[in-house]
Amino acid sequence: MGGETVSKRDYYEVLGVSRDASADEVKKAYRRLAREYHPDVNKAPDAEEKFKEIKEAYEVLGDEQKRAQYDRFGHVDPNQGGGFGGGFSGDFGGINDIFDMFFGGGPRRNPNAPQRGSDLQYTLRIDFKDAVFGKETEITIPRTESCDTCGGSGAKPGTKPETCRTCGGSGQQEFVQNTPFGRMVSRRTCSACGGQGQIIREKCGTCGGSGRVKRSRKINVKIPAGVDEGAQLRVSGEGEAGLRGGPPGDLYIVIRVNPHEFFERDGDDIYCEVPLTFTQVALGDEIEIPTLTGKVKLRIPPGTQTGTYFRLKGKGVPRLRGYGQGDQHVKVTVVTPTVLNEEQKELLREFARVSGENVHEGEGKSLFERFKKAFLGD
Repeated sequence: MGGETVSKRDYYEVLGVSRDASADEVKKAYRRLAREYHPDVNKAPDAEEKFKEIKEAYEVLGDEQKRAQYDRFGHVDPNQGGGFGGGFSGDFGGINDIFDMFFGGGPRRNPNAPQRGSDLQYTLRIDFKDAVFGKETEITIPRTESCDTCGGSGAKPGTKPETCRTCGGSGQQEFVQNTPFGRMVSRRTCSACGGQGQIIREKCGTCGGSGRVKRSRKINVKIPAGVDEGAQLRVSGEGEAGLRGGPPGDLYIVIRVNPHEFFERDGDDIYCEVPLTFTQVALGDEIEIPTLTGKVKLRIPPGTQTGTYFRLKGKGVPRLRGYGQGDQHVKVTVVTPTVLNEEQKELLREFARVSGENVHEGEGKSLFERFKKAFLGD
């Protein structure tokens, strides 16, 4: 009924340290005992055996990970592949189940099961007003589709894929290894079928055995009103084809909006800048303002300052998720004329005199010269 079981001494007892000894204490104890029982120094008959015992104890207790395992499971017989002292006994079915769980065990994906296709991304550049009001357009995307010749199986018509004999259709090979902690089962991708679980002896001439082909497909896309830069539109089922009858992926369209020459957008609001003359802002005026839906009249009160904003309610962008629209904000900028005729100059001189202003025409250069002389010297 089996051979005699030889019990090993406790490693802590071998080194003469407590179970809560620090790593430094363990190391010092080992060095002291190793010097004492080294066969080159100690000529006692049992010195060599004691030295081996001391060395074995230190190899475990001097390694943080091995020490933790020892503290938990006790001694292990690596030749028998089982038997944690004080912990487990028998054929180690339980501990193998634990290793199986962490090293590839548990539920595994069936390589022959239907697989969903990958999602695709497409960048669509549109005009400013198309983003505001929405539109329908047609795009062409390259994608993989199921092969019509083989129906997506990858096999030549009249044939079908065979179950891999090496892995039995699982797509993985098991490797069993005896370790100091028991039998460890690891799994790797099957070398015969590449993890597919099937082997195609005669491949389809159209798709080369992949079951899918590259095609360009035209798709109608509806761009909603109010879409903005960077928005993503999801078109369900227009991505890559699935495998083995799996559903296709989705298509994600990323919106890029071309800038407008007059309008700028911030969320649902529109901004623009209107140049006005000094006379218009000083005396007031009624002007026409371009909007996204046409021109509207805007009254400029007398004395309006440059940089003033006026709001045109409801003249902005339709709200993508909700009702109503944003507003349009009009910034007034006073433009100074660069060229004046003599009559215009005289009228401005008269305005300056009436206003009590002392205007020194043509003294810009002399003022600069005086500034230069005062601060920089001759």
